[in-house]
Amino acid sequence: MSEHSEPATGAARPVAAGGRTDSATEAFVAHRNLLFTVAYEMLGSAADAEDVLQETWLRWAGVDLDTVRDQRAYLVRITTRQALSRLRTLRRRKESYVGPWLPEPLLTAPDVAEDVELAESVSMAMLLVLETLTPTERAVFVLREVFDLEYDEIAEAVGKSPAAVRQIAHRARAHVAARRPRGVVSAAQTRSALEAFQRAIETGDLQSLLDMLAPDVVLLGDGGGVVQAVVRPIVGADRVARLLAVGMPRIGGEVSVEPVQINGCPALIVRLNGKIDDVVAVRIDDGLITGLYIVRNPEKLSRVERETAVSR
Repeated sequence: MSEHSEPATGAARPVAAGGRTDSATEAFVAHRNLLFTVAYEMLGSAADAEDVLQETWLRWAGVDLDTVRDQRAYLVRITTRQALSRLRTLRRRKESYVGPWLPEPLLTAPDVAEDVELAESVSMAMLLVLETLTPTERAVFVLREVFDLEYDEIAEAVGKSPAAVRQIAHRARAHVAARRPRGVVSAAQTRSALEAFQRAIETGDLQSLLDMLAPDVVLLGDGGGVVQAVVRPIVGADRVARLLAVGMPRIGGEVSVEPVQINGCPALIVRLNGKIDDVVAVRIDDGLITGLYIVRNPEKLSRVERETAVSR
């Protein structure tokens, strides 16, 4: 591996060059968590976000820093362009994906939840809302609403005029507002819902879970064709409860359920015989679970073994 690939893979130490600190490396490392978060929010995949960072670094390493007025904005611009290219490829890949596609869950530090806007922006529920936007709408929404970039900066990143970006931002904002979770959900509400789910898993008592389910709740399970999971959305409290009742015997063995912070929100990691079996996240509206997201695809579970840093 070359020294220029080092920062993008997580080695957060500037390399020395000719007796001085490599300024390009130092700048990249300083903004790495931000750049990862931008790419992840656009892609919903940590693996793809890491690839985007690698591509960003390779381009950044060749830039004449004397021509760069704002290093943060320049790096975000490179990352956005690479993520947009990757997003179009990812969309084609999803067309052949087996069953529902869910974002790759991230184990995040407790302090992420303290930044309410950041936590909402990386939540499973919001990432699924962002999936309904076009690639350009998604980029504009993320850069404007989450990272508060100016319209002219976003315009350079997405290759549009500032006027066009304003229109895209307005359209994306309205689209997201119509689909995002209703009202602010406290961490306590989410924990309560997950505790009911945990009791149902551990004791088989579905009534407490049923009490938390909205009549039109939707359950999505992501096995990616690798492990068993529902291959289409399950809608309705009774159907979801019945599915869970039937599915629980598959757990068997030595089961442990661990409350954690996934994507800035309370969630559960379910382990079977010590091995991570699935990650459970929820969407809550008006105090009830309206979305139940179960990620079982083992290719998507590596990021819940260790914390991933996200930032704005």
